[in-house]
Amino acid sequence: MQVQVNTSNGIENKDALERWASAELKETLSRFKDDVTRIEVHLSDENSEKSGGNKRCMMEARLAHHQPIAVNHHAPSMDEAFRVATSKLKRALENTLGRLRDRRDHASIRKDGVVDVEPA
Repeated sequence: MQVQVNTSNGIENKDALERWASAELKETLSRFKDDVTRIEVHLSDENSEKSGGNKRCMMEARLAHHQPIAVNHHAPSMDEAFRVATSKLKRALENTLGRLRDRRDHASIRKDGVVDVEPA
């Protein structure tokens, strides 16, 4: 699983933030490593010229043989935006991949034209 972290111009300590975000995602989402090929993270400060600012974290997980899954979160701090977006992405992956596995693991009720009827 490859993690790519992109930051906007208003973000300080980009290198450290990128290393930390990559390590956190690889640890948190390690159980999906066989299904997820790449995760793209976009961190931005939407009001960087103003004090306070609104931090945004957008994540997109690229799945093997399926449509990508994207989530985002706005928060007062970059840490909160990243952690909540990570949690949202984990839930979205669990739901999507769980449904796909359920569909794949169910046996067919069809038995090649043979109707299985129990006597009354």
